[in-house]
This record gives sequence, C-alpha cells and structure tokens, in this order.
Amino acid sequence: MKPANNHGIKRIFRATGFSIKGLKAAWIHEAAFRQELILTVLLLPIALFVEISTVERLLLIFTLFIVLIVELLNSAIEAVVDRVGSEIHPLSGQAKDIASAAVFLSLLLCGITWLTILTPVFF
Repeated sequence: MKPANNHGIKRIFRATGFSIKGLKAAWIHEAAFRQELILTVLLLPIALFVEISTVERLLLIFTLFIVLIVELLNSAIEAVVDRVGSEIHPLSGQAKDIASAAVFLSLLLCGITWLTILTPVFF
C-alpha cells in the first residue's frame, strides 16, 4: 500500500533510500554488477585526468555509467522472471536473453568509445 504522506521532500528521501537499497542488493547479489562497478572505479580516474576535451571526458564517463545502469535493469528483469516462477518457459528465457544482450551492447559501446578516444592519446 502506498503511504498517504508520500509527497514533497519526504518522497525524495524515501526514493533515495530505495535507490541505495537497490544498489546494495545489486552489490551483494550480482557478480557482474560488482565487476562492472570495480571497472568503473578503476577507469574513472583515467577519464578524469587524461588530456582530452570536455566532451570526450563526458563520453568516457557516460559510457561507464550506461553499463552500470543497463546491468541494474538486467538484474531487475532477471529477479522478476525468477520470482514469477522456476519452470522453464520460452518467454522467460527470451526476457533474460534480451536483457543480457542490452548489457552486451552497452559494454560494446563503452569499449568502442574508450578505444576511439584514448587510442590517439596513448599511441
């Protein structure tokens, strides 16, 4: 049931709490999220300190966060599918495969962006 006083600043604080709870759950239960977050923490200093334009810097940072966002959505889809039932169903597999494909494409976008921007800088 939705709380009656869920508006204004209180709603923002509640939503923030739910978001933090979701990030903690992803860290605890999702190995891929942990790996991608660690990769982000390792790559972020490179994006911040390498000699590139502001737009290039933003592209590097944005692609890192896109990977994390898509991984969170993938994990949410997997959790819902698993919650609905444990029996094998083609649509369950299809939903999980499509969400996984989205993660793959975000990683591909990230990799291409990083290589395109940083190859001239380092080589």
